[in-house]
Amino acid sequence: MDRRSIKFDWNRARAFLVTAEEGSLSAAARSLGMTQPTIGKQISALEKELGVSLFERTNSGLVLTQSGTDLMAQVKVMRDAANNLSLMASGHAETVEGSVCISATEIISAFILPPIIEKLRNQWPKIEIEIIASTDTSDLSRREADIAIRNYRPTQQELIAKRVKKVKGHLYASKSYVQNLKHRKSPQDLKESVFLGVDHSNSIISYLKKFGFDLSLNNFPIIVANHLVQWEMVKHVAGIGFMMESIGDAEHLVERVLPSFPAFEKDTWLVSHRELKTSRKLRVIFDYLASELSK
Repeated sequence: MDRRSIKFDWNRARAFLVTAEEGSLSAAARSLGMTQPTIGKQISALEKELGVSLFERTNSGLVLTQSGTDLMAQVKVMRDAANNLSLMASGHAETVEGSVCISATEIISAFILPPIIEKLRNQWPKIEIEIIASTDTSDLSRREADIAIRNYRPTQQELIAKRVKKVKGHLYASKSYVQNLKHRKSPQDLKESVFLGVDHSNSIISYLKKFGFDLSLNNFPIIVANHLVQWEMVKHVAGIGFMMESIGDAEHLVERVLPSFPAFEKDTWLVSHRELKTSRKLRVIFDYLASELSK
């Protein structure tokens, strides 16, 4: 192989790939933590290096050319190879220091993690923690996060998952809202009540139907994708929402809507990439989180 024939910069290829995946220069800039002009210059430089046009600039935005579409598949292979190299390298690190990115829901990030992270940092002060607080699933194999806390078991074979706890939850509402409910004994008593949803799908309706609830989209006039914001609305009269038992029972502004109804239960899983599990740094943090979350 003639090594001198490789005449393009990987950083420019990465800028091209992220722009193609995100759909715009501005979105790619946000994703990479760079400025939009810098991304644009890198793509223009890559086009000049390769002698091809990668995007058509249209009124509706950037559109991949045929050359861009063909090259994108190859750049994805390069990206995955670079990720694997990083995974292998970090897997052999033996010091408990450096950056660890943890992905968790807004509720877990706000209510469960703070005291855990404080104790973790006291024990390993050279560890830097980044929290991704979102219900969106981070792709661990692409290093969007190092460790994830999820309420379901992942199906990807390359991931390692450990069940750390069974979490109980209930339906809660503000005390003023509960006072206006005539009956609070069975799910059927709530068929005219206001619930807060996280999206416009029927997933919550289908889930609650398994437990005897007879609800429709009309019961969900308020949609809040952010669970932390939704919880604030539940505390201030808006309607009925889910919350973990340990958090809901400790909040004096709310109470359980169906006091005698059994708790909803879900497993909590701690997840990491198989390669990262061989890193002492991540193994220590993973095991520490597993211990703290299981309490």
